[in-house]
Order: sequence, then structure tokens, then C-alpha cells
Amino acid sequence: MANKVTDMSKIRKVIKFHCSGKSKLFISNYLSFSRNTVKKYISLFELLGLSFEAIDAKTDAELEVLFSQNTVETIDPRLQKLHDFFPQMERELKKVGVTVQLMWERYITIHPDGFKSSQFRHHFKIWSKRVNPVMHMNHKAGDKMYVDYAGKTLSIVDKDTGEIKEVQFFVAILGASQHTYAEASMSQQKEDFVTSVENAMRFFEGVPAAIVPDNLKSAVIKSSRFEPTINETLADLAEHYETTILPARAYKPRDKSLAEGAVKILYRRIYVHLKQKQFYSLEELNQQIWDLLDIHNHKKLTGRPYSRYELFMEDEKQKLRPLPQERFEIKYQSFATVMQNGHALLSQDKSYYSVPYQYVRKKVKLLYTKTTVEIFYKYNRIAIHPRNYKPYDYTTIAEHLASTHQFVADWSASRFIDWASSIDQAVADYIIQIIESRNHPEQAYKSCLGILNFEKKVGKQRLINACKRALDFRIYSFKAIQNILENNLDNADNEQEEEFELPNHNNIRGKNYYK
Repeated sequence: MANKVTDMSKIRKVIKFHCSGKSKLFISNYLSFSRNTVKKYISLFELLGLSFEAIDAKTDAELEVLFSQNTVETIDPRLQKLHDFFPQMERELKKVGVTVQLMWERYITIHPDGFKSSQFRHHFKIWSKRVNPVMHMNHKAGDKMYVDYAGKTLSIVDKDTGEIKEVQFFVAILGASQHTYAEASMSQQKEDFVTSVENAMRFFEGVPAAIVPDNLKSAVIKSSRFEPTINETLADLAEHYETTILPARAYKPRDKSLAEGAVKILYRRIYVHLKQKQFYSLEELNQQIWDLLDIHNHKKLTGRPYSRYELFMEDEKQKLRPLPQERFEIKYQSFATVMQNGHALLSQDKSYYSVPYQYVRKKVKLLYTKTTVEIFYKYNRIAIHPRNYKPYDYTTIAEHLASTHQFVADWSASRFIDWASSIDQAVADYIIQIIESRNHPEQAYKSCLGILNFEKKVGKQRLINACKRALDFRIYSFKAIQNILENNLDNADNEQEEEFELPNHNNIRGKNYYK
């Protein structure tokens, strides 16, 4: 127990009481320290020649480095040379194939009178604990990116209403260099989470071999010791960037210690500065975060002569894989049954997309982004279209449709009007009235087709007369023309005209009149 590391908060209290004039006996009794321990830390404090304010401004890790060293170590030239060698050694160990044994061989070549292998390893272990007080793991360059959310939220103020909205604090860190990215996002939902992960890779200008998230729902649908179920959207992101998702194991804090350590540091270096200010937009808040983040990344690491940014640029950046040119687009899914006309409905936009006619009445899955719609049947993609946001519109590839359907696909209001005009202006006027009387033009197409086909059955002149008679009655439907022709009312001089009853005007929009 003699070598047990003392809590840094107690050391701060020892120095504080000493500076305020308290006796060593009082400090010993108050903090439950032996008097020799109190004397030791007061002596070290006086040896350092620092003020209490300077000591209090240092982090726990920095204090541990100062107060864990003894006077023998500081004056031993061999140990000092060894400590000077360790920072470069730590960087080399992040490279594939580099081992502690290999680094000892390099060390002993430079310093033939240096420590032997066992002592070398012993001192490196002690040094690692001092400069990595939370947890030390040997991370390879370009291997993993750890992502997490801070437990405490930030906030923005709505300019119009004054409402305070809580926003999430996202953090990503590369394992080898500890180069860090942070941003604020509106939520931890999968859309915001995936966007933040992508922004982190764009910030690092490269893709790591694996992304290690915590087990939040936006990343892992179902946790498991052996095969967790990854959120489909996050899996799509990994596929787009050609990387892997490796969720941290449940109840294994070592798996996510680096991200949690980064969160703790950013609490001190970024979070506390932001809580004192008001921000009125996410962009304004993020800009302040990135300014403070730049200072954090350029700050020298504890016990090392280099910063996170320098370590990243020199050792890790070139190990990351290149970014794809296109950014990732989140895919959403919908299911539909292919209609008889060879189209599937995307319910989100209420628009229709064609599929090959062989899949009529089959159930298909639609995967859509902001720009494209892909249609799948049993995991095979059978169609892809540009996304059409216009409701009730049809996006059709002619080759998808059967020969009869290809004719239907060419239907349009202008086509029927032109066809009617080629017969007579009265027929064209009647067709126009039918189209305009419907809520949607396509509802009138079958009626128009049925009316124009009467030319083959009864002749051109009779159809013209029937349309003129129907225009006089101001009743616009296929049924009205059919009744006029069946009852021979297309002749203006016909004496049976008064005995004929046209359909009830109130029922013209009923389903019988669309036939």
C-alpha cells in the first residue's frame, strides 16, 4: 500500500491548508494522512517553487506527474534519458508491427549503459500510468474512431419565442493521436447521429478502419456480447465509407474509455466556456465549439513535447483511408404492392414509380433518399428512379410496362384534347369540360377514351351531335354521351327528346360515370 497513488484532490487540500497557515498536525488529522505524507507533499510543493494558484490550475494528470516523481528519479541521468525516450516510443508503438521489445533494442543501441529489458518495461508502465491516468490502451494509427455523446446538454435560444432548446454534445476521437472532433446537434436520433459521425470523418479528412460507438439506440438496435444488431442507417453509412462498426461491449468501460476521457477533458476546455453564453442558432454554437476545439487540439499533451494535432498530422492522417467524393445520403424505406398498371406508390410523397410489369401485384420495398428511389423485390433491385416530389404524379420507364400499359402510360390531357380536335371543335370542347370537372385530370382519362372510341361505333357525325347536345345540357360524363347515342338523341329534330331523361346531375361524379 506504500506505493498507492494519492487522490489529487487531497494533495490540493494539503497545499491549500499549508498556504493558509495550518499546521502539519492539523492537516494530518483533518485529511487522515500520516504526518510524514503531509511533510512529503509540502516539501515537493516548496521544491517546485510554484504558487497555490498555479497548482490549482493544473489538471489531475499534470499534478500526478509532478507529485509522483521523487528526487532520486529527477537526478538520475539514466532515468531522465529513459523518460525522454518514452514519448517517441509511445508514438512508434501505434504503428503496425512495432513492439516494446523492438523499442528496447533501439533504446539500448542508443544508450548502451541503459536499463535492461525488464526494467525498461517496468519504467515504461509507470510512465504510461502517469501520462495516461484514466486508462492506457495501445491504439494503432488509423485503426479506430470512438464516438459518444456527453451526458450534459447545451442549449440555444429561439430568437422569436425566447424558448430554450436543449441540444446534444457529440464527441469523436481517433485512438492513436487523440485528435478530437466535437459538435452540437439537435438530438441523438439516427439522422443527427449519422450526420455527426460523417462530419467527424470529414473533419479528420479520412476514414478509420472501424467506428466504435456506445450502445445507444441510434447505433445499436439490440446489444449482444457476440453479435449486436447495428442500426440499418449506420450500417449503410459504414458501407458507403467502406469501414466497420464495432459497438463497445456492454459493461466493458475499457472499450469506450478513450471517448469518455475525451468528454471529460472537453467539459473543462469547451463546455464550461459555452454554458456562460447564449447562442441563437446551432451554427453559431458550433462555430464557438470549433474555435475552442482548435485550441484543445493544438495544446501539448501531458508529459509529451507534441500536441494532438501534430501527432495526427505526422503519424495518423496518412493511415486513414481516402474519403469518397460523394457524401452519404440517409436512406428511408417504405413498402408497397405493385398496382395493376405496373407502378408502386411511395406513400411519403404520394407519387408513383414504375417497375417491370412481371412484378405486378408483388410486394416490394422502396428505399429512398433526397434524390433517388430504389425499388427491391426479395433483395434484388428491380428499378431506380430520380425522386419526384410532385403528388399523384407518375414516374415511368417505358421498358417497364407491358405493351398495353405502354399505351396507357402515354395518356395525358393534351393528347385527348388533340385527338378530340381532330374530330371536331365541339368534341374538343366537351373533352375539355370533362377534364376540368374532375379533381385530378387522370380521373377523366378513361371517360375521354370511352367517348372518343364512339367514333368507330356510331360514326363521326353522330359523336359530334351527341357532344353538342351534352354541352347544351351542361352535363359532362361518359354516361351522358352513351345515353344520348343509345336513345338516338344526337339528332336535334328527334321527337323522343322530351321523353329522354339524362342522369341526375348530382350523381355525375359517382363511380359509374368514370367507366
